[in-house]
Amino acid sequence: MAAQANTACSAPSGVLATPGWDETLLRRYDQNSPRYTSYPTALSFHEGFGEHGFTAALERSNDSGRSLSLYLHIPFCRNICFYCARNKITTQATDPVEPYVSRLDREMVLTSRHLDSSRAVEQLHWGGGTPTFLTLSQMSDLVDRLDARFGLSSSPDRDYAIEIDPREADVFTLRHIQALGFNRISLGVQDLDTRVQQAMNRLQPRVLTETLMEEAYRLGFRSLNLDLIYGLPFQTRDSFANTLEQVIALNPARLSVFNYAHMPERFFPQRRINKEDLPGPEEKLAILQTTIEMLTQAGYVHIGMDHFARPDDSLVTAQRQGTLQRNFQGYSSHAQCDLVGLGVSAISRVDDVYAQNPTHLAGYEEALDNGHLATARGLRLSRDDLIRRHAIERLMCDMALDLDQLGQTWSVDGVAYLADAVSKLEEAERDGLVRRDGNRFTATAIGRLMIRHLAMAFDTHLQHGQCYSRIM
Repeated sequence: MAAQANTACSAPSGVLATPGWDETLLRRYDQNSPRYTSYPTALSFHEGFGEHGFTAALERSNDSGRSLSLYLHIPFCRNICFYCARNKITTQATDPVEPYVSRLDREMVLTSRHLDSSRAVEQLHWGGGTPTFLTLSQMSDLVDRLDARFGLSSSPDRDYAIEIDPREADVFTLRHIQALGFNRISLGVQDLDTRVQQAMNRLQPRVLTETLMEEAYRLGFRSLNLDLIYGLPFQTRDSFANTLEQVIALNPARLSVFNYAHMPERFFPQRRINKEDLPGPEEKLAILQTTIEMLTQAGYVHIGMDHFARPDDSLVTAQRQGTLQRNFQGYSSHAQCDLVGLGVSAISRVDDVYAQNPTHLAGYEEALDNGHLATARGLRLSRDDLIRRHAIERLMCDMALDLDQLGQTWSVDGVAYLADAVSKLEEAERDGLVRRDGNRFTATAIGRLMIRHLAMAFDTHLQHGQCYSRIM
């Protein structure tokens, strides 16, 4: 390998001593909860918000002078992974790609008409689906269109990322996307255990990931992320520790270790997973405990929830400086950008609104073919929504919330204004999930694991009975 981890870890043989770990308490607070990639969450979006609301927000946002963040959703996948809960189109054929790229360009044109062309595009993210389903020439075409419509950046501080399926890429892919301006990549791994891979229909030998990582290091990509999932069929604490040991040796800058949420009633592919093969609650907690212990011992900083990063990574720096942001792709070091989502199901966060495109390709195509932006639903936030979004975002990103600072920002008495949330946090404070010092609330070690529960205290849109995923 081009780079090796400094700390060697081996699979644990006994119970790990994670600070603050209290299994009984974790189980009691392990409820269904939003992930708060937005507030209010997408469940509050409504169809009464459409194209005109979105274009008005785009135009209002020009006065802010904020930089832009662009997200492109590429929905195509060659094979279906049974765990997947994303919006995707499974196909072996490449015929649908060109029409989709053409409609993306129409959306770019219609969107860019309402934006000041001098606004810098600091952040670019291609997600899916499988962005590397596209051919190299199609990737080039799409970047050219983006540059023509928005003006892409060559600044060394830009954050241009693409999600990569190692089964759908090789070293030539990496060289090409680097030439296109991408400087950060995210590789989907999920698990290196063959039995687990078979159960989720994603056979992916380690050598595929390792080869790409070696080339990425050689090419000098600024940051490399690996995605893992815990809670999959046949996983155990020891089997996942073996995967972690191999991953730590690969030394990625960032790791996202997602909690698998089994919701077959919502996501059809998950019906192919036998529920009896999933690890039980005790084993799943043991896997999480093992993960935190091993990654911490290897020198990674637990950013929050499912994100870990090396101490020199920009996410850690942003968290230390209080500028970390949470968006639909997770944690981001580029705060104060207006996010424009392009493609089927994509969500924008611009000025004081959220706007989402249709989740079905036919609806997306029809709107653009008729010369309209494909905004299907959304929401304009009230002042109360904005204040509570501020509180939730700082709590999720800083693992702390200073109500005096919030009050100064919004010209309110923070404690009085959010008295309902303060009251709801009292039980969590008694149980040791959060510590209050004056008007500052700080999540404890165990509270960081329950940060979604703490954030719920500020949520006045919470829809009980909805099919949120469990926290742990």
